[in-house]
Amino acid sequence: MTAPSERRRSDGRAAEDIAARHLEAHGLSIEARNLRTRRGEIDLVARDADTLVFVEVRLRRSAGHGGAAASVTARKRARIVAAAEDHLAGLDRVPPCRFDVVVLDALDPARVRWLRGAFDADGAGTADRA
Repeated sequence: MTAPSERRRSDGRAAEDIAARHLEAHGLSIEARNLRTRRGEIDLVARDADTLVFVEVRLRRSAGHGGAAASVTARKRARIVAAAEDHLAGLDRVPPCRFDVVVLDALDPARVRWLRGAFDADGAGTADRA
């Protein structure tokens, strides 16, 4: 029997693979996976033409706690932005950037939702701005 934490890691990797394939199928190139900085981790870093895209991948098997999109809290967004700032500080030139979320409510490539520009560098989500 697989331990719950081991299953979550395995499911997380599978979700990131599905998300990466989905983004690549839509013309993005994946530059990094599981980018770790001193202030956080970014699941995927992709390139969309001139834009550097920081992607959070969220998987939820049940909507009992609000579904995958609801799990990207203000605190989580702030950590992603901080990690992105760390990454950008190491670049010679800062390109235009965007924060996207890829949501999977099951490990099913047909059920991918890609939320482009899901939040801003100030950490405000699209729902927060509405």
